[in-house]
Amino acid sequence: MDWQNEKDELVKRNALARNLGGEDKIERQHKGGRLTVRERIDQILDTDSFQEIGATAGAYSYDAEGNLTSHMPSNCVMGRGRVDGRPVVVSGDDFTIRGGSADATIKEKAASPERMANEMRLPIIRLIEGSGGGGSVKTIETTGRANLPGGMGQSSGFHMLATNMATVPVVGLGLGSVAGLGAARLAASHYSVLVKDIGAMFVAGPPVVKHIGEDLDKQELGGHAIQTAAGGVD
Repeated sequence: MDWQNEKDELVKRNALARNLGGEDKIERQHKGGRLTVRERIDQILDTDSFQEIGATAGAYSYDAEGNLTSHMPSNCVMGRGRVDGRPVVVSGDDFTIRGGSADATIKEKAASPERMANEMRLPIIRLIEGSGGGGSVKTIETTGRANLPGGMGQSSGFHMLATNMATVPVVGLGLGSVAGLGAARLAASHYSVLVKDIGAMFVAGPPVVKHIGEDLDKQELGGHAIQTAAGGVD
């Protein structure tokens, strides 16, 4: 049996996944002084050591003949690799797709690196630039429902954050806007770093806070000066 067509299709889908949220979104990321999730993984792991899992997971569109027309990958990129020769699990938010929001990811994929680190007893490094949502307006528009209540139990995988704190070394890197569940993932680390003047951590961002009369930018609300003094990050 000749599997060439299937192999070609897999190569095509992997190429689409590597395009992240599109060239315009990647350009916006770079203009903001930030790397993409794949560039971050390439820099933090030993050369050629990254073994990605689930690269082609995402939402696909097809034409009437069943041909693939577009692909929106999950905004979680994860797998195993090495740092100075030591095996680790790495999980990164792709901010070019819906701002790295947990609402826009595939929850089973986002939970997978946490389970993998736990079961294999490997350190996990979280490259965090994203938020939660819990049922954002965009999610309600696309799915017709909110994620809460009932969406944050065992099925979500976030209980593993606490479990892994007692099981494996956990490192969290705040590499941009870190909000909601992103903030939970950064705080639930044994060692956390927030990039000066770029990273900011908060439960909800400036637009939400402005509604209660506090007109603050991201750095004033949750930048390094705030979070290191408060103990939110190391």
